[in-house]
Amino acid sequence: MAEFLLRYADPRGQMHESVAEASSEREARERMAQQGFLVYSVRAKDLGTRLGADAGRRQSVNLEKFLIFNQQFVTLVRAGLPILKCLDLLADRLTDEKLGRHIKAVRDEVKTGTILSDAFDKQNVFPAIYVTSVLAGEKSGSLIEVLDRYVTYQRLTLGAKKKLVSALAYPCVLIVMVIILMVFLVTYVVPNFASLYSSMGAKLPMATTLLIAVGTTARAYVLLGVAVLAVAAVAVYFWARRDSSQETIDRLIMRIPVLGDIWTKYQVAQLSRVLGTLLVGGIPLVQALETTGRSLGTKLLKKVLDRTSVLVREGKPLSSSMASMGIMPVLAVDMMEVGESTGALPQMLSSVAEFYEEDVATRMATLLSLVEPAIMIFMGIFVAFVLVALYLPIFSLADTIR
Repeated sequence: MAEFLLRYADPRGQMHESVAEASSEREARERMAQQGFLVYSVRAKDLGTRLGADAGRRQSVNLEKFLIFNQQFVTLVRAGLPILKCLDLLADRLTDEKLGRHIKAVRDEVKTGTILSDAFDKQNVFPAIYVTSVLAGEKSGSLIEVLDRYVTYQRLTLGAKKKLVSALAYPCVLIVMVIILMVFLVTYVVPNFASLYSSMGAKLPMATTLLIAVGTTARAYVLLGVAVLAVAAVAVYFWARRDSSQETIDRLIMRIPVLGDIWTKYQVAQLSRVLGTLLVGGIPLVQALETTGRSLGTKLLKKVLDRTSVLVREGKPLSSSMASMGIMPVLAVDMMEVGESTGALPQMLSSVAEFYEEDVATRMATLLSLVEPAIMIFMGIFVAFVLVALYLPIFSLADTIR
């Protein structure tokens, strides 16, 4: 008999962990299910296995390709094909080699008798919300409906991300081009003019002297500056990978004027979308909060959700627990409170997500419409200053010759 570490929820939604002896993971899961528990995960009690699983969580699959797979999978299951046959048909037809490899592994697990949610969970690359949703669909006998809701959720999430990326693309390109032009002018054009004026022995205005001093210094140390920036970037990259550092970065982003508010609302929209999807799928609130925390990309909100789940487990309402964290906007908390009082919390969370997604899109459009002209005005002023500073001595020399 082997020992297994089980994570499960009781009928009230409270999460528990225990160690059980069984001949297989399937037997341990079935034993807990017969007692009325919703089993979340079953792991062999082996440190190496658990560490490997935790490391694997850092990987991920291509979400767009995964969306296509789920659309095809739902279509085949709805047509009446057995799940194993659906996996057989799709595993060899996926264009993404990495995703295809994991789907084949899921198929092989299902062939040995492993339930679908556990087979996906063992791959350690699929989103936590997906694994939990599949588990809820299996327990409730509504796998097709649950997968349909996940496909809808994934479409909305990917759509919001694409809108955000497309909105930021042009300003980012513009900023990069402006920086390249500034570096070219300062490190190449200005030093050439400095050599010309030095050979002529011309008396230079203050603006020209200042610009030439900056340009010659920058040209002399440009390689050193690039090296320092590269080292600093690498250092920041490794520092930012630490959990404590990521939480610090999240708090700093929240304090940035305008951008911090947009970032917070975007994260609230993501949180509400994931949590609402899980609750509609029949997942208990505490387990849904824990899964939502693992699904979000921000450590700060994950920590907030962990604390919130503790308060909810103690019997406090979700809205007051969220409000006590001091991060959620007041309007979102009020809408959650209304959802709790009317018994329509999942629907209200979807409304929160839609409201803040629209608000973020509007604010981003307004901000970008101001950023682009500001960049152009700054670049125009800089280029005008460079041209005037470089050509003033030439005009002075021309007047002297006359």
